[in-house]
Amino acid sequence: MPADNQTDSEEEEEEDDGGSEGGNSSSVVTFFSSLISGFVRKWGCFRTVHNMLNVPTQSFPAPSSQQRISPSGQSGRNKVALKPGHSLMDWIRFAKSGKDLTGLRGRLIEVTEEELRKHNRREDCWTCIRGMVYNVSAYMDYHPGGEEELMKAAGVDGTELFDQVHRWVNYESMLKECLVGRMSTKAATAVRAIIPPPPVTGLASPTSVAPLPDKDSRPRYDWFQTDGTVHLVVYTRRKIPSSGCTTVDLKAGVLRLEVLLGKMSYMIHLRLSDEVEENVAVHTAFSVGKIQVSIRKGTHGKWASLGQPLESHNTFVRQKDRALFYRDCVLVSKTEVNHNTYLFRLQLPAGTVMHVPVGKHVYLKALIQDVEVVRPYTPVEHIFPAASKNWSQESDLYLMIKVYPGGVFTPHLSSLSVGDRVAVSSPEGTFSLRPLRDVTNLYLIAAGTGFTPMARLIRAALEDIETIGNTKLLFFNRREEDILWRFELDELAANNDRFQVEHVLSEPSERWTGWKGQVNEPILAEMLSKPDGSKSYVCVCGPAAFTELTLGLLKHQGFSEQELHAFQG
Repeated sequence: MPADNQTDSEEEEEEDDGGSEGGNSSSVVTFFSSLISGFVRKWGCFRTVHNMLNVPTQSFPAPSSQQRISPSGQSGRNKVALKPGHSLMDWIRFAKSGKDLTGLRGRLIEVTEEELRKHNRREDCWTCIRGMVYNVSAYMDYHPGGEEELMKAAGVDGTELFDQVHRWVNYESMLKECLVGRMSTKAATAVRAIIPPPPVTGLASPTSVAPLPDKDSRPRYDWFQTDGTVHLVVYTRRKIPSSGCTTVDLKAGVLRLEVLLGKMSYMIHLRLSDEVEENVAVHTAFSVGKIQVSIRKGTHGKWASLGQPLESHNTFVRQKDRALFYRDCVLVSKTEVNHNTYLFRLQLPAGTVMHVPVGKHVYLKALIQDVEVVRPYTPVEHIFPAASKNWSQESDLYLMIKVYPGGVFTPHLSSLSVGDRVAVSSPEGTFSLRPLRDVTNLYLIAAGTGFTPMARLIRAALEDIETIGNTKLLFFNRREEDILWRFELDELAANNDRFQVEHVLSEPSERWTGWKGQVNEPILAEMLSKPDGSKSYVCVCGPAAFTELTLGLLKHQGFSEQELHAFQG
């Protein structure tokens, strides 16, 4: 069963949108999966420590990180009920309180494997992440994944386990007050045997990448010029999905181009030879796999070369091994969707061309109380449903986000004024439209803001995939006022016989005449069917417990792993 390791996580501590009988808990086990999902590296606070310990520079996450894709059968995060006063913000305050969280009174030491193994108890728990040792004893009660998950790395190297989660997790910022020191040289060598070091130069492919396609099948690039323009041409040597897979960023003479080809990522990264205008034109010949990027020169004349190669230039690696890249976007508008959800419109920089494929998401990053916090969100269209041609011409990003008053990230986002900036990543995610090409019945099951990946998927099913004769959305919410884009959904269902929507409320008013309750087997059995001779596909998105319960019910109903996709948060 394919699984996207996130769409819209919103606030970790308040996933309350859906109709799940399981509440907010999940029995799925993923180490560190809730270790403050949304943190990204914050180098400033660690610079002194790195200098003192002579820590080798490397990007985060490590090239070997197994983020984004949960193992088959894992459908959510293992979250436990935390004690009052043990939220994310409580931990941040506690970590800044000045208490000695390492037991070393501020000293930094080198730790041998033998010494590390001694600290393997709940009240004395050390772990190693990427060559650095942390005393996580004080963090036990704050860990959303629970003590049991954290103890899996007690007294041992937890790098491999840690790297199974999202790439945006920033353990360095999160645990900087818990830093004991670094592993000794012998132990560090053992770590490198598992996690290969970064390449010596920024121009070689990361050494962590497993066998890649034959060299002859790797993309290549060329360039040509006129007196006033320079053109970069990428030959992917394969067909390119029409949903869009090319992201270009041009700023201060630095060109960064990334092409997503299935699970692989091809990158061009150059400091251009001369000044250019910061606007880019991208033309793609999808059927032959050719991409041309055209840029106007600042002054007319001939260039001797295209430019100077920068880190990761001309590399072809798995996308999950590519470090996240952010650009600052401008908040253009914030429109109310319902009583607690807003549509944020973000404008990309002049030198950026980025179209987010259907089912993919982006990360938003902000500095909150001196800590970088990241959350993933799935773009929607500014109107629903938008025609394909209108979406392809739209360059701004539209994000539908529920604001949690007691949360960490969304209150900050809601406080932004028009004109303020927010960092936005390139597209991420494993979802593909390919499995839908011969599907006849598409079922979409969403809870709350789990609707966001379904919005564009509905449009794609109705306009771009002719084989899908029936698309049905099962939309679970608490109350009527919580239903996102209800009028638009009902209107589409009334005017298009290939689309149906069923609303299910867990806390309905007395006047509600529709479906009532939470996700359960009778509702799914009534709503979903597999007619003889048909091929069905089901997409699920909502809080972790909702997703896990729904997937279990669907499998019991007869749907196979190959017929299910979970957008997970």
